[in-house]
Amino acid sequence: MTLYPAITPNRQGWLPVSDGHQLYWEESGNPKGLPVVFVHGGPGAGCGPMHRCFFDPLFYRIILFDQRGAGRSLPYGGLEANTTAHLVADMEALRRHLAVERWLLFGGSWGSTLALAYGESHPERCLGLILRGIFLCRPVEVEWFLHGMGRFFPEAARAFLGHLPRAEQADPLPAYYRRLTHADAGVHGPAAKAWCDYETACSRLLPDPPAAETGINLSMARIEAHYMINDGFLAPNQLLRRAGRLSGVPGVIVQGRYDMVCPIASADELARAWPQADYEIVADAGHSALEPGIATALVAATNGFRDRTG
Repeated sequence: MTLYPAITPNRQGWLPVSDGHQLYWEESGNPKGLPVVFVHGGPGAGCGPMHRCFFDPLFYRIILFDQRGAGRSLPYGGLEANTTAHLVADMEALRRHLAVERWLLFGGSWGSTLALAYGESHPERCLGLILRGIFLCRPVEVEWFLHGMGRFFPEAARAFLGHLPRAEQADPLPAYYRRLTHADAGVHGPAAKAWCDYETACSRLLPDPPAAETGINLSMARIEAHYMINDGFLAPNQLLRRAGRLSGVPGVIVQGRYDMVCPIASADELARAWPQADYEIVADAGHSALEPGIATALVAATNGFRDRTG
């Protein structure tokens, strides 16, 4: 894995947006460099220091932000006025706040969903898109997450479904959603851990040992379930139908062959709907951006964009 060394932000702050939300944002790298915005996954996962390391800090002005309800944004775990359209509008508000004319978008998993939604709404603001682990937030993909990937990780699926009473296991999404939105931490806390443990267990080709609790369980699980139960607040097949809007925008799609969270079929469909994008399949990888082959391909993509535009 060839990531750039860890760096610290040059500046950071909170941007008030609509309906009482405040977005955490930060900048690192070259203040006068080419703007790149990291669009995190989940939804609800938030950003972390490692996310700065996919970019050459001498070339890029690296912008990270936490989406509504995620990470350091306020209110934490908030679902009020939290839809894809709100997140796209938030990105535009952040772009204007930071006086960015055009920027490169970098996103994986749900970050690919939101980057596509933004790019298709504002292609004139996009220098390019680098996407990983494609998720188009369609019902078939949600169904796979809830039931399909457990066929490859049966022990993780047993733990995930086993958190629920047997009568609710056939339809786990509304059952989890009720618990994740419950006011009692004794109800939503264990449900969030069970949800995130399931996703983490299925995210790598070669799973790591169980990690210590990260503190993002509630926002990630609650907001993921919120978007899944509402079909991502997208029209049917919206992101593929509108892919033609990206015809003049350069793109790179990086996909792990054995991605069990976001199977390769969606990346393949996107690559055919957006033939201008370069499409790289990493043969020995699953879903995580930090798997060696995926990380190497992503850094190569940001370096390639640097070399073409620098």
